[in-house]
Amino acid sequence: MTGLGARLWAALVTVELLTAVSTWFIASVVGPRLFRTHLAGEGETLPPTIAAHAEQAFRSANLLALLFGFLAAFVLSLVVILTVTRRFGRSAETLSAAATRIAGGAYGTRVTPPRLGREFDSLAGALNRMAAQLETVESTRRRLLADLAHEVRTPITVIDGYLEGLQDGVVAPDPATFEMLRTQTARLARLSEDIGAISQAEEGQLDLQTERVAPADLVSDAIAAASRSYSDRDLRLRGDITPALPAVPVDRQRIEQVLTNLLANALRHSRPGGEVLVTAHRGTRRTVEIAVHDAGGGIAAEHLPHIFERFYRVDTARDRGHGGTGIGLAISKAIVEAHGGQVRAHSAGPDRGATFTVVLPC
Repeated sequence: MTGLGARLWAALVTVELLTAVSTWFIASVVGPRLFRTHLAGEGETLPPTIAAHAEQAFRSANLLALLFGFLAAFVLSLVVILTVTRRFGRSAETLSAAATRIAGGAYGTRVTPPRLGREFDSLAGALNRMAAQLETVESTRRRLLADLAHEVRTPITVIDGYLEGLQDGVVAPDPATFEMLRTQTARLARLSEDIGAISQAEEGQLDLQTERVAPADLVSDAIAAASRSYSDRDLRLRGDITPALPAVPVDRQRIEQVLTNLLANALRHSRPGGEVLVTAHRGTRRTVEIAVHDAGGGIAAEHLPHIFERFYRVDTARDRGHGGTGIGLAISKAIVEAHGGQVRAHSAGPDRGATFTVVLPC
């Protein structure tokens, strides 16, 4: 018998004992007194032998009625408690077994609500949500490790190949060779910095040097910094800023880093000859919204909830061939949230462009 079943049985025995004591007290003490009171209220005095016989008959009948009633109630309560105990026991064992499987790594485990009340159903729902979240985390972790290994492996392979070529005399130690080695080393350094930045942001350890900055200045600086890269790709980059926007309290360098990441993302996924538009306008509830609109490859609906996850890539629009570490959007999200804002993405579908919006509180 489980601990829950034992406690239920103990509670039943306690209740039945209390019922038996109260039944005996009513039948032996309270009942006869009430009987004598009723006899005296009739105004007639019965002979003592008849009165004693009547009281004894009342005692016997009352005691037998209460006894049989008690036994019937006891049997029924046994049936009820047995049924309830089995249902509660099976449900508790099911939930316990599911929790054990989840703890062992079987994150696909789900349980059906036992329909034993709101508390048990809520517990089952919470267990299912926990399993689903752990399943997502585990999937993301595996993908993160695989992508991180790929990101590190590529520059290391290139560096190792060039060093081996230099050692064997196959590769000449000219400026082009050293430039390639510096490029791959910088790629590794950038990956390390990106991972450190997102870890600090997610743990709330970013040292934000906030100041009130006009949104127009943020957009102008971001466009100026990215204009050369856009020109090289034959892309037009322009801004559309609502006049007289209120200043926002931000760490200027951090938010410019966010906009730089978003513009770099739009650059990678836009076709030559196209246009990327950066807008700034007043949002709802005292916020300012800065958005980057591109007309590139777009994003399918099933990928939108995941694109801000570390190293998440969409095969048709975010493959490794476009470059980048695959962590820029995750860093942007962490930085914006550290400012008390939010960042969201919207796309009408593949080949229909995408819009990334940064919402900052005023």
